Amino acid sequence: MLPTSARLLRLLSLLQARRSWTGGDLAERLEVTDRTLRRDVDRLRALGYPVHATSGVAGGYQLGAGAALPPLQLDDDEALAVSIALGTVRTGGVSDIDEAAVRALVKLEQVLPSRLRQRADALRAAIVPLQHRARTGVSARLLSALAGACRDHVELRFRYADRRGQASERHVEPLGLVHAGYLWYLVVWDVGRADFRTFRVDRVEGEPERGARFAPRPLPDDGDLRTFVSRSLTTAVHEVQAVVIVHAPLERVAERVPPSAVVLERIDDRCCRMRGGAPSVAVMAAWLVMLDVDFVVESPPELSEHLALLHARFGRALEPKRRAVRSNGRPPSRKPSRRRA
Repeated sequence: MLPTSARLLRLLSLLQARRSWTGGDLAERLEVTDRTLRRDVDRLRALGYPVHATSGVAGGYQLGAGAALPPLQLDDDEALAVSIALGTVRTGGVSDIDEAAVRALVKLEQVLPSRLRQRADALRAAIVPLQHRARTGVSARLLSALAGACRDHVELRFRYADRRGQASERHVEPLGLVHAGYLWYLVVWDVGRADFRTFRVDRVEGEPERGARFAPRPLPDDGDLRTFVSRSLTTAVHEVQAVVIVHAPLERVAERVPPSAVVLERIDDRCCRMRGGAPSVAVMAAWLVMLDVDFVVESPPELSEHLALLHARFGRALEPKRRAVRSNGRPPSRKPSRRRA
């Protein structure tokens, strides 16, 4: 049998690894009697861990939430994952969590074994965020309040400013949060508009007011939050809307375009239809060129006209080389060939 202190740490780790345990399973894992297990559970309670026990056939032990956060038992992979996440938290678009993340990281690394600390340092050094555009951060407190309302199915009222800066009062049933790049989006049933809507979290003003509980409505798109937000972004915020048939498998195209930019529809195993928006036909054309696959534009005609313009422009850029080929009979060599003696 393990010493009492080591056994308590093992018991705590087991309780944190799974939502509930039967007494028999825990006693077997720890290689102790049921009586010793009950005593160890009482010791954890005395240390401040809220271990709940239920009797009966389906009874057992469960670690609940307490008034204060107790120490957590992490295995090597869990500790490494938490360390990496804390070290890269600045890329998440949350404005007021950096300092707390640094404090937590310092506490964690003070107790990390040297082998894990070296792995964590190497991984963080290899992760370099490309922050090419400044974004308005989102308050961690606001995110927590919205996430809690989504979890508890509680109505919210808040003031919201749209992309033109026009403010309005919104009464919503929050369904979920989606993180897309630097931005967070809240998916809701808008009570006043009687429709599903997507709101940018950084445009929510003040602290939302909680209301009554509600029964969640099923989302369109088979209830997938990411698909719904993707469709909202590609159809609501851009002046140019394009539909293009791409001659490549949907999986291949999905690897090259972000879900917040386009919506993909499978046609068959070799091609797919892409619907997306852009601020101009020039930007949309650039997107299509970067795909590096064949495509056919279905709409709008302005996009086809711009691609024809690019075709003529690229042709003029290649004309001097074509003239050189016609005059010499062969392409001009970049450097003279060397003959061996």
